[in-house]
Amino acid sequence: MQGIKIAVLISGGGTNLQSLIDAVEEGSIKGSIALVISDRKGAFGLTRAENHGIQAMLLDKKTYGGIEERDAALLQILQEQKIDLIVLAGYLAIVPQRIIAKYENRMINIHPSLIPSFCGSGYYGEKVHQEALNRGVKVTGATVHFVNEETDGGPIILQETVTIDFDDDLKDIQTKVLEIEHKILPQAVRLFAEGRLKVIGNRVKIL
Repeated sequence: MQGIKIAVLISGGGTNLQSLIDAVEEGSIKGSIALVISDRKGAFGLTRAENHGIQAMLLDKKTYGGIEERDAALLQILQEQKIDLIVLAGYLAIVPQRIIAKYENRMINIHPSLIPSFCGSGYYGEKVHQEALNRGVKVTGATVHFVNEETDGGPIILQETVTIDFDDDLKDIQTKVLEIEHKILPQAVRLFAEGRLKVIGNRVKIL
């Protein structure tokens, strides 16, 4: 398939990865997922990739002797594969600054809140939803943004909200947010692939 070459970085089950695989196979994204990389052994997202004939790789610090060696291997692989867009889909490792700089405005992340709420260092996974529940907010949501040197601080591409009902528990909120993650992440990748995202300062204009 012609179009952009995408690398998806994961650490877990890869449900957002699956939403991207589905969108590519349906033809709504002009491109292909060339590579899926996990920093954690046993991540089911690697199995998802293999099931769809996508190259899957484990890049953990144990194999490479340390974090710096792993990150150097990651950058080399991305460059060798001529990757156009990196998608962080539940990738829990810290991406080094040299990779962020190399792929400026070509690396996106999905975060399970309405940035700037419940985001930044330490806010990932269930903690995000627990904090939203503890604060008693009436709405939450998900955000797709470009990655820069500030954790969750890059230009916002898309956001969507969900309502938190009084009787919702953590799992209810997680389910609601995950549903819209699966919607807006492929949308953002599609817009990128179509050349419709223009970064102006710290804002994104959709063309």
